Amino acid sequence: MLDVEAQEPPKGKWSSPPFDPRFPNQNQTRNCYQNFLDYHRCLKIRTRRGKSTQPCEYYYRVYHSLCPTSWVESWNEQIKNGTFAGKI
Repeated sequence: MLDVEAQEPPKGKWSSPPFDPRFPNQNQTRNCYQNFLDYHRCLKIRTRRGKSTQPCEYYYRVYHSLCPTSWVESWNEQIKNGTFAGKI
């Protein structure tokens, strides 16, 4: 299982996530969720292969700037409990 708390927030300035053509609409809920999934998939794959997780920081920054904190806390709790509905 992934240790969600072990990932430190990336250093440096981050004003807002760049435009993603997959999510052109004003509502960024799907963008938030997709970047959360991408982050955890990236961690899982790179950790399994013994590689640095530094490239995963991009997804971390995006979902932390787009997603409400309550959602992230809820999803992390669901991951810990093994009840998260997303495919990681």
